[in-house]
Amino acid sequence: MVTCPEGHPSAAVDYCDVCGAAIGESPTTVAAPHCPACGAPSGGRFCEACGHDSALPSPSTPEPAPREADPEVADSATARPPAVTWIATVTADRAFYDRVLAREGPDADRVEFPGYYPPRRIALRGSEILIGKRSVSQGLHPDIDLGIAPADAGVSRAHALLHLTPTGLTVTDLGSTNGTSLNDSDDLIPAEQPVALRSGDRVHVGAWTTITLTVEPA
Repeated sequence: MVTCPEGHPSAAVDYCDVCGAAIGESPTTVAAPHCPACGAPSGGRFCEACGHDSALPSPSTPEPAPREADPEVADSATARPPAVTWIATVTADRAFYDRVLAREGPDADRVEFPGYYPPRRIALRGSEILIGKRSVSQGLHPDIDLGIAPADAGVSRAHALLHLTPTGLTVTDLGSTNGTSLNDSDDLIPAEQPVALRSGDRVHVGAWTTITLTVEPA
């Protein structure tokens, strides 16, 4: 009789008659679990040596890499309104001229309507755009120069100022002789007080000059 690795007496010498274990081989052993933090044997959730909670991620397990931001999502999060350009279109306005004559405005008796005055388109640049007439002696260089022939005699040297910001546009009369009006109105805007403008608004200066302000894609 022989004894199998599990301790059973067996008449067979190759495999145990009781459990079938191979005679002469050591019983299979299962290694006791070890703590992932300190390496000490640990059979429960909390290590008796260091107190590590085995339910937590192993210290050797790398943390997942942060997810890269989606470029399209990032772009949409920081998206801004599309860039635009304000355009000033200068024209000789016959209807405005007739209104000036009808109310016998200043200089109306000596100002004639030009026979030919092609529209001028001027892109507004910077934050302050001066409307007036160039004067070397006074050091005036208007961004919108209305002294170019045929010049409107009713326009002052420093007539009005356009103020451009990222959110809008205003016009301020600078105390001009003949004043400034808007959108076919005969009422002059108050001097030295900015007035908000919208795309399509018409600014009337002098005796026959109208400046139409419009927004166009940049």
